[in-house]
Amino acid sequence: MNSKPVVKEYIHEYQDQVVQLILDIQQKEYNIAITKNDQPDLFTIEEFYRQGNGNFWVALYENRVVGTISLLDIGENQVALRKVFVDKHFRGPIYQTANLLLETVMNWSRERNVGAIILGTTPQFKAAHRFYEKNGFISIDQADLPESFPILKVDKKFYKYVF
Repeated sequence: MNSKPVVKEYIHEYQDQVVQLILDIQQKEYNIAITKNDQPDLFTIEEFYRQGNGNFWVALYENRVVGTISLLDIGENQVALRKVFVDKHFRGPIYQTANLLLETVMNWSRERNVGAIILGTTPQFKAAHRFYEKNGFISIDQADLPESFPILKVDKKFYKYVF
């Protein structure tokens, strides 16, 4: 029962599960006042994320979405890391879901000679901060973000990984 999830590129059939997973984590687990209407990209994933060096992936366990991750091409050989969410039952060392998702993004970025991955996150996601730092991301100030970086209203902490 502790086989690992499988990471696959997003297909439209996963949309309802993706939206539900993300909203459950944001609203129920972290009490963040954000709705699906605040995240229109969740309803146009193919068009929004699959441009240039961008893409969207899901982690599946027994055909159920247990994690998401995406890259948004922001130009100048940089991408924004977005929609990193893992079901609380699939976090940690047993399933390694976050590691599998991040490894997918890193490999994708290396294959495309991306220069940097930049992300914004909320102050509440302390475990995520540790995860990014452990994986070589460095904390940066909002003033150091490229102009093309899409800052979400909940983003208050920012990280960058340079290849």
